[in-house]
Amino acid sequence: MSAPNALFTETLMLLGGAVVTAPIFKKLGLGTVLGYLAAGVVIGPILHSIGDGESVLSVAELGVVFLLFIIGLELKPSRLWQMRRDIFGLGTAQVILSGLALTLAADLAGIAGWRGSIIVGFGLALSSTAFAMQILEQEGDVNTKYGQRSFSMLLLQDLAIVPLLALVTVLGGPTQASNPILDLAIAVGAVAAMIIAGRYLLTPLFQVIARTGAREAMIAAALLVVIGSATLMQLAGLSMAMGAFLSGVMLAESSYRHELEADIEPFRGVLLAIFFIAVGLSLKLDVITDNWILIVLAVPVVMVIKGVIIYALCRVTGSSHNDAIRIAFLLPQGGEFGFVLFGAASASGGLLSASTASLLIAVVTLSMALTPLGAALSKRLLTGDAHEELEEDFEGAGSDVLMIGFSRFGQIAAQILLAGGRDVTVIDFSADRIRQASNFGFRIYFGDGTRKDVLRSAGIDRAKIVVVCTHLREITDRIVELVQTDYPHARIFVRSYDRIHSIELRNKGVDYELRETLESGLLFGRRTLEALGISEIEAFEIGEDIRKRDEQRLVLQTSEGLQAGRDMLYSRPVKPEPLVKPKRAADIFSDDDDLSVMPEEEPERA
Repeated sequence: MSAPNALFTETLMLLGGAVVTAPIFKKLGLGTVLGYLAAGVVIGPILHSIGDGESVLSVAELGVVFLLFIIGLELKPSRLWQMRRDIFGLGTAQVILSGLALTLAADLAGIAGWRGSIIVGFGLALSSTAFAMQILEQEGDVNTKYGQRSFSMLLLQDLAIVPLLALVTVLGGPTQASNPILDLAIAVGAVAAMIIAGRYLLTPLFQVIARTGAREAMIAAALLVVIGSATLMQLAGLSMAMGAFLSGVMLAESSYRHELEADIEPFRGVLLAIFFIAVGLSLKLDVITDNWILIVLAVPVVMVIKGVIIYALCRVTGSSHNDAIRIAFLLPQGGEFGFVLFGAASASGGLLSASTASLLIAVVTLSMALTPLGAALSKRLLTGDAHEELEEDFEGAGSDVLMIGFSRFGQIAAQILLAGGRDVTVIDFSADRIRQASNFGFRIYFGDGTRKDVLRSAGIDRAKIVVVCTHLREITDRIVELVQTDYPHARIFVRSYDRIHSIELRNKGVDYELRETLESGLLFGRRTLEALGISEIEAFEIGEDIRKRDEQRLVLQTSEGLQAGRDMLYSRPVKPEPLVKPKRAADIFSDDDDLSVMPEEEPERA
């Protein structure tokens, strides 16, 4: 078979493996990543359909590159600066402590000499950016607190590959011609060049291309920026993923950010799937069978040591138990950079033998394969009383309308405001609701509307109207009291729980309130009358009559109590007089038939 035909056949196998296994494993609740790995193991080590897994892996690493670029697009430099403590504090502590603990374990196991054990320990301390970020994306947890802390540690690990490769050079002995100080200087210079280029060249480049109106040229430019920046970082001794991430960060504030993300996303998805398949292709079953006892012991030991250290560090630095558990089960595996480090150590004149490097690569690969299962297992160890929280990032907030709560009622109200050309700042305290809203293109800010500092960060000082659409009555009351006390300039529009709540809100002096079931109930009744043969005009008039009566009753009840206005309720059909337009004569209730205080049907909660 000719080379082009072989390449075509191998591509079909890779894509076919992804198409077949991903839905199956997703349906089983095991995640698509594990499905891709399984496809790689079947295609490569079992069926031997593709023998050169390393060459596929080298190309598929572009999937990781594109993933980091898209992540960078979501992180503005100011946001990255806010994460500096987690990146350089928590991330550095994780690499050092995990590296030292695993070095000691490698030395006690006699895998290599003390110099080789250092490389083994710090190589295994690095986690897989591709696996961890893919799991976070699948779960929609990239912007959660634990997701951001996980990403901070992964980012520091990407940076750590530079000094670790320099460490291989130092420990390898005087035969190495490389100068570690010069390598570090080149890496720093490359990062500085990337920042300067991103700040002064990238946005003008896309502006020029956008003016031409050539859509394909914009896609080509996006690919050129990502692959070019990744290649520059690789030449400087850094990871390709780091270069792509930096270029994404530099374009995070560009007006072309969303278009770039849309252009890159298809390439990212396909190549990342092939990357995971290539990891499965690269698995050496003969190494596993020859050393299966050692591997069976080494993989859980490595994952437990890293998991315990990560959990302890997260707890010490302020993470909740749930977040610490999630991070500990997300990052215990070895990473892609372990392949690079062990390969360099094997070629460095005796730090690691070729067989030892292959054994370590097998350990890393198997730990990757176990990561999706570990992430699923972590859910069983979570406590049920903790409220999931996202990072409070209010950059860009501040509109004429501040909406608190984005339940179904708020979503409909927001549509009216947006259709009217009004910008709305929306905050909500439900992480799930924010994730769901983001799937439909809404930018919702995470925050507790009962906290004064959150309202201030969300721009309440600039808001003309505060719209309270929370569905819990007590929460709504707390927000109303807070706004009335500290922000009297803002008008307050409130979704009320029921009739009694509406009366209480009117007594508090809110500018407008509306029961969540009133309008839907009126419309429902009108449509039912029309279905029974009453004309649309007459049904509308009857609905308006009920609306007026309801408002008159509320006014009376606000001033005189719940019993006021009882004579304005209907209890049985109105009987029109012959040849006379129907009159809405009110029926008088007995003392036992008091419908004015009957609770309205509790609505389904969002």
